Amino acid sequence: MGHAEKVMSDALAHAADREGKYLTFSLAGEEYGIGILKIREIIGMMAITTVPETPAFVKGVINLRGKVIPVVDLRRRFGMPTMDYTERTCIIVVEMAGSAGTVSMGVVVDSVSEVLNIKGTDIEDTPSFGTKLNTEYILGMAKAGKGLKILLDIEKALTGTEMESLSRAAA
Repeated sequence: MGHAEKVMSDALAHAADREGKYLTFSLAGEEYGIGILKIREIIGMMAITTVPETPAFVKGVINLRGKVIPVVDLRRRFGMPTMDYTERTCIIVVEMAGSAGTVSMGVVVDSVSEVLNIKGTDIEDTPSFGTKLNTEYILGMAKAGKGLKILLDIEKALTGTEMESLSRAAA
């Protein structure tokens, strides 16, 4: 296999890795997607208990059927302006692999849109912006209809030292 064929086959394998069903949602007027396999459930807004000395993007914790789950405001996490919650605001509960097994975490989004089946061929890599913009948690850009959906690697978006300490605080 020549160099060009290897590059092409690697690109196709990468596209196939990202292919699948995504739950799409809206955040500050943009459409995002999270792989459906990471999602446990979608719930309406509920009382969130604030936890002192957590990062600004951490809303606090919720009691979901007796289980304490940390909640992150994705607008704040991505440095977007905050807004008042509406009747469409909801919490997407995602499951991630943590150091102590599976961790559930809630993310607040403006509204949930739909579940889309996205083909690998419709996903392009995130363009390089030539800046230190943090694009490591973007899986790619999916062409859907006339628009684009930003596909998130939710585990990368929510991991880091601050999230580890948050899951310990909730435990």
